[in-house]
Amino acid sequence: MRDLFDFTAAEPADTITLADYAERAYLEYALSVVKGRALPDVCDGQKPVQRRILYAMHRMGLGYNGNVGAKPVKSARVVGDVLGRYHPHGDTAAYDAMVRMAQDFSQRYPLVDGQGNFGSRDGDGAAAMRYTEARLAPIARLLLEEIDEGTVDFQPNYDGSTEEPRQLPARLPFVLLNGASGIAVGLATEIPSHNLREVAAAAVELIRDPALADEALYATLPGPDFPGGGQIISSAAEIRAAYAGGRGSLKVRARWTIEDLARGQWQLVVNELPPGTSAQRVLEEIEELTNPKLRPGKKALTQEQQQLKQTVLSVLDAVRDESSKDAPVRLVFEPKSRTVSQQDLITTLLANTSLECNSPVNLTMVGADGRPTQKSLRQMLEEWIGFRQQTVQRRTRHRLAKVLERIHVLEGRQLVLLNIDEVIRIIRESDEPRAALIARFNLSERQADDILDLRLRQLARLEAIKIEQELKDLREQQAKLEEILGSPAVLKRTLIREIEADAKAFGDERRTLIQEERRAVAEIRVVDEPVTVVVSQKGWVRALKGHEVERSTLGFKAGDALYATFACRSVDTLLVFGDRGRVYSVAVSALPGGRGDGVPITTLIELEAGTAIAHYWAGAADTTLLLANSGGFGLLAKAGDLHGRQRAGKSFLTLEAGERPLEPWAVAAGQVNAACLAADGRLLVYPLDELKHQPNGGRGLTLMDVDAATPLVAVAACAQSVLVVGSGRGGKARDEEIRNSAFTSCIGKRARKGRKLDGFQKVAALRTPAA
Repeated sequence: MRDLFDFTAAEPADTITLADYAERAYLEYALSVVKGRALPDVCDGQKPVQRRILYAMHRMGLGYNGNVGAKPVKSARVVGDVLGRYHPHGDTAAYDAMVRMAQDFSQRYPLVDGQGNFGSRDGDGAAAMRYTEARLAPIARLLLEEIDEGTVDFQPNYDGSTEEPRQLPARLPFVLLNGASGIAVGLATEIPSHNLREVAAAAVELIRDPALADEALYATLPGPDFPGGGQIISSAAEIRAAYAGGRGSLKVRARWTIEDLARGQWQLVVNELPPGTSAQRVLEEIEELTNPKLRPGKKALTQEQQQLKQTVLSVLDAVRDESSKDAPVRLVFEPKSRTVSQQDLITTLLANTSLECNSPVNLTMVGADGRPTQKSLRQMLEEWIGFRQQTVQRRTRHRLAKVLERIHVLEGRQLVLLNIDEVIRIIRESDEPRAALIARFNLSERQADDILDLRLRQLARLEAIKIEQELKDLREQQAKLEEILGSPAVLKRTLIREIEADAKAFGDERRTLIQEERRAVAEIRVVDEPVTVVVSQKGWVRALKGHEVERSTLGFKAGDALYATFACRSVDTLLVFGDRGRVYSVAVSALPGGRGDGVPITTLIELEAGTAIAHYWAGAADTTLLLANSGGFGLLAKAGDLHGRQRAGKSFLTLEAGERPLEPWAVAAGQVNAACLAADGRLLVYPLDELKHQPNGGRGLTLMDVDAATPLVAVAACAQSVLVVGSGRGGKARDEEIRNSAFTSCIGKRARKGRKLDGFQKVAALRTPAA
């Protein structure tokens, strides 16, 4: 019994640990999701479910024969065939995939021709599969036309009852034409759609010159072409960087027109939207801006919500959706009055709604080697070209085998043509006519079988001229096919000719305009006036009008007191310095006014976890700040360099363990020296120009030679004197202005120890002497 619970005993050779089993099982699952569900194949651009839907519809005869399309059938019938033969998953997954393949606003070149309600760009779902009908779209022939010519490998389906193709013999790189979107285990893909003519031209250029320069490639294929149009405003360099690295983000905005009305009135009409944006979504965003809701935990609208509401309502009077069958997208915006600037309305809408948004680019797919990889645009095209070359070679060998077989059969018929009577006699009299024909006329088994399969009347009416003409045509085909297989140059010409023919048959004009523009920035108009920012010790902030604020009259909550006041202007910014080197910025215009206690600063910023607020400062963006830490390092920076667009702030000061940021100092005109004060009373003064301006922040230069026992406690910019604040004997407060010879004796080189001041038991801060 003890052995049953003896885990130290030797394990059998055919067992594995639970950790190894879990790792193997999870990796197998992850690989199945990556390759079997979520990522497209670079060869045909299809995910497995899409490939199975197309192949099933092809086998059901739902394609096009010439220009005549098959009659569509119920979508439920297609889904049932897909599930029963190839895709052992839920019917919802298969139907949703087929619906997407039929939506002209989801795919640039829909592969399924849907009849009935297949959803809308506003997020309306498709009707149930029992109500809709579907067949293959004409362009699907570029994926399926050559599938029965030995072009691709087949594999057993999930139960081994039939076979399905590993890839489809795509005549064009559909991975670029329709793009793809998906999330796998640890991987995601977001491939934008492109214009067929441009993709075909780029492929042709690469076939002609494999060493084609990137500039020439990007000139042929300048950027994505979305189904809904829109305008890409990112620069050409940003687009090329996304294509070269396989990952990036493009800025896309809607397109609009201005319609003039009677009496000088006008309206803005949006008729093209960015990818992923719907008219319904834009209407919801407008509603949220003009009728904002209280945020969780708030009793009133925030200053930001009120300002945005006022900004939008000052330029916008009404918005309505006039989209219809004739106009898939028609959003009408009416200005507040005819005097409203058109550019102001446009900028406000672009900056605050999804009419301008980011479109991610992530070129991750299953490569030709079967591995999921993030590829560049060049790699995608090169791998597809390699696949297409192999496909054409396999198709050519298949066709050549058919031609040779037909020639062989016709040669047999030609051989017996002059001896028809003898052939008929042998067939009638011989017990084994097949063997007798082979022996008499030296035929092959295939030729003998062909002769025996012919009806007597056909055998009698064989005409030498027809046989000779067909043999001539077949031998010409044989020569052309052998030339393709034997000459790389002829193979290239064949590829180019077919790509150009397909581009001519199915190509269309570009829908998305590529034109670089500046991003729309939400500008909240603020009256430039003098204000005083009041900060309490517990972090409550407010802004009072004017600079004549009597500090003694300021009221605070119980247990709170004044931290500081900052005389600035309403267009300035309040900077909040965290004790870990992060800086948070809040517009002074966003601070509450009036006679109240203000609001906690934590409601205006998002403090990093574990961060405490060390200091505040408010002023103009062009003010030079002297920033330092207790470890003796510091730098110069403009206040505007510390501004951040995110509530979570920006990392600016680099601090080592145990260091803390010191109170920032605003450098005034005439202050040409830097003064550094250590905890043991040492003062060091040197020219301010020995420090570096570092707009991106960092650790800075060594300001003063200090250590952990006597850290730096204060820095200041000064002229020819500085006020030291501290305490003298008995702990009595002591403020002393260091000037004249005492000031001169403290002047030295940066990073030195400085001179110890007399009369101070403890030092706390540096100040500017009173005038």
